Amino acid sequence: MLFTITGKHVTITDALRAYAEEKTSKLPRYYSGINQVEVILDGNDTGAHVAVEIIARGEHSNVFVATENGEDAYQCIDAAVHKLEEQLRRKKTKERDDKHVGGREREIQ
Repeated sequence: MLFTITGKHVTITDALRAYAEEKTSKLPRYYSGINQVEVILDGNDTGAHVAVEIIARGEHSNVFVATENGEDAYQCIDAAVHKLEEQLRRKKTKERDDKHVGGREREIQ
């Protein structure tokens, strides 16, 4: 899986990079088609506010995006990853349900 982290008006420390990579490395557990994750940290000039956007790109042009705003970058990364996990879980559930719709209903009728 390809991982990219970008900072706008924010310095990306090694600890922040490692934390974001550790959290996003678990995303393929929820949807195996994920092959690229991009984390964008955007801060203002005073450094008191941070916006985090995580973009997960998968097979067949599937793109999942989660954003979070707050004061602490680590908490924002956690919240955005949680939102992304929910999106991936819903997508996987839909794909599984769609595969098994037609077979049983035809036999009963």
